Amino acid sequence: MAPQGSTGAGAEAERPEYAGHYRLESCLGAGGMGVVHLARSTSGKKLAVKIIHAAFAQDPEFRGRFRQEVAAARRVSGAFTAPVVDADPEAERPWMATLFIPGPTLSDQVKRNGPMDPAQLRRLMAGLAEALCDIHRVGVVHRDLKPSNVLLAEDGPKVIDFGISRPKDSELRTETGKLIGTPPFMAPEQFRRPREVGPAADIFALGSVLVHAATGRGPFDSDSPYVVAYQVVHDEPDLAGVPESLAPLVLRCLAKQPEERPTADELMRELRSVAASYDTQAFIPAQRTSEDLPEAEARHKGDARQPGKRSAKRLVLAAGALGVALVGALSCVQLLGAADGTSHKGTGPHPKSAAFSTWEAKPVPGDAGTTRCSYGTGRLFCTQPGAVFALSAGDGRLLWRHSAASSPTTRPPTVAAGLVQPDAEGSSRLVALDPASGREVWKRPLPMGTTVRHAGGTALLTGADGVITGVDGATGRTLWRHRIPGGGTPTLDTFPGDPLAYAAAASTGGSSTRVTALDPRTGDVRWEARLEGWLKPFGARSGSIYFLAVDDLYGAKEVVRYSPGSRSTRRVPLPVTLDGAHATVRGEVAYVLASGGSLYAVDMQTRAQLWHLETSVSRGSAPVTDGRQVYVTAADGRLLAIDAHHGTLVGQTRARLGPRSGQVTGTPPDPVIVGARVYATAPDGTVFAVPARNPSDW
Repeated sequence: MAPQGSTGAGAEAERPEYAGHYRLESCLGAGGMGVVHLARSTSGKKLAVKIIHAAFAQDPEFRGRFRQEVAAARRVSGAFTAPVVDADPEAERPWMATLFIPGPTLSDQVKRNGPMDPAQLRRLMAGLAEALCDIHRVGVVHRDLKPSNVLLAEDGPKVIDFGISRPKDSELRTETGKLIGTPPFMAPEQFRRPREVGPAADIFALGSVLVHAATGRGPFDSDSPYVVAYQVVHDEPDLAGVPESLAPLVLRCLAKQPEERPTADELMRELRSVAASYDTQAFIPAQRTSEDLPEAEARHKGDARQPGKRSAKRLVLAAGALGVALVGALSCVQLLGAADGTSHKGTGPHPKSAAFSTWEAKPVPGDAGTTRCSYGTGRLFCTQPGAVFALSAGDGRLLWRHSAASSPTTRPPTVAAGLVQPDAEGSSRLVALDPASGREVWKRPLPMGTTVRHAGGTALLTGADGVITGVDGATGRTLWRHRIPGGGTPTLDTFPGDPLAYAAAASTGGSSTRVTALDPRTGDVRWEARLEGWLKPFGARSGSIYFLAVDDLYGAKEVVRYSPGSRSTRRVPLPVTLDGAHATVRGEVAYVLASGGSLYAVDMQTRAQLWHLETSVSRGSAPVTDGRQVYVTAADGRLLAIDAHHGTLVGQTRARLGPRSGQVTGTPPDPVIVGARVYATAPDGTVFAVPARNPSDW
């Protein structure tokens, strides 16, 4: 490939035309270890491609460090970083491609516009704390958090450059006598014991970054790195100019001993105490044109300033892409529920009224765990550990409550054969309740380790021995009992509106998956197919079943549709491997949400990606859609609405956090769509309803 002339100060004299199959367009900037280029994928997506200097490509230690950088960047969710799209650490010139994120670095922002005001500082601190929560949650320590490694994107701060980060389980060790980091933002232990650096060092760096953002200088300031190192280890930080409301928290971050600093989780809980005064919009820095910066500074860590006017409403919606980062970690929230008593606040009329407006209710105050709801017979049926209850769908009034298993629930109650059947996972019995009164109609014992699914009015019980029992949903009597062909202990999946149940069993190594479709009423096998790859079912529609094809780390690589009538398979590759993906399908379009908030719409008919949106929801529910909007519940209790045709955020509710905001939850409960209404639950114990037609008014 013919080299092209370099652009941008500090770049190498010549640069390649491609990295992998990504065409390099211009130089964004150069550092001590490599050059960052603006590039485009085949589909036109903008990327930032880092290519290491030729001299370092021959250094085995550096190659090992670069492999570690790629691995660390891939382990974090992407909601608070620049997500890795592709990489080749083994190439002659190792490279890594990430999504290109418009926005200046914090360093550039402060240099050009001066110190931030208190409101901006609070949002910055909360956003960085949330980012560190996400980074530390997967066992990575960044070790070089500094203003030039913080991008001020439109949807909030992003932490970049994992060049010297280290997973806790890494075998790569810092060489004796070698100092790695940036002295003004290094923790005392990085000077004293560089091999023992942990997450607390990132908290110290966060404190230093906040001082820089507030004052334009660091808490330890000198032209000599040796003097700075002495000050970091021995002197008290200079916090003159830091707002009084934040200074105590910043001082705790700058404690000399790692154990005296707050964790990222604790930091966010502290920030919640002043959250009521927060402006809930994301930090959107003042926009500047390229003429404002010298060419040497126009790099990925601060380039792509795109001036443009937006209406106030558009700014509010853009803020939603980050979410309410400042009031707690999306990835560190425990949803809550129950105790005795009820409270209710609603603006909606009695359900007999034709009109409907927003209501919210807290039917079971307290902190008992996640609330998950379903709809049937004009009511919402919800479950929490220890309780099942019914609410009026029209105004949220508590209709009845029934004691249930105290273990955490993973699924909402099912309305089958006219009865309410709560999630029985972890319970010693299966029960069915009268939907009008909550009275127990029938019950039967469940052996330990039994899983329960419902389809076509039948409860399907899979025992630890692999035997499946079909139970009539109306009476509780056994309809059939046997194993399905193939042996083993199957995992059954069922989908609303589909008459069948599906068992998907991957082969050893995941090279293929045997899919068996069962008639839930008789247990008969309707069809069976062996499909290529490790497949996880996520939906069924119009006689076809849909899967996510995953790799050995459970990352989704493809959306797959199998049509048993024609025995045909259609596969649509995803543009990147998506970790922790959930999906839904409507018509020919599949919507896939990854951990970290990447949402993709894929047309199964044309095999085309229709759109992609970075929602910045660290942990989201499975997406649900009515064809107009796609709805996602975030772990902080927000309900997001995304235009199903264009992939734009069109509305969101406020966050409703609970007291366990520092704990990690599982998948948040799915929203429930009923006609022109959407129902959702939140960590503070609230169940709420909003009109589906006007998300911008939420």
